Amino acid sequence: MVPSAVGEAGYRIVQESLTNVMRHSGASAACVHIRLVDDGLDIEVTDDGCGGGPVATGHGIQGMAERAAALGGRIHAGPRDQGGWRVWVRLPLSGSEGR
Repeated sequence: MVPSAVGEAGYRIVQESLTNVMRHSGASAACVHIRLVDDGLDIEVTDDGCGGGPVATGHGIQGMAERAAALGGRIHAGPRDQGGWRVWVRLPLSGSEGR
């Protein structure tokens, strides 16, 4: 079972990632993968858009990073080698690491 704080943070991260796809990427497709792995929740959102640079303007990625960090998680967001963009997040199921 996924604790509610972890589930809510994951939901908001997926929501922000897909909002960024719609607003910034010019993508024709996006994929969301959510997996329970060991003691964590892995979230990956990819798209086939224009990618952009490694640092985007705005506060979306910063907000996702803050949500992940608040639960002791980590995030990687940036362009993919094959084009498009990737957001990957690991949230510990304990939801309390790093507090």
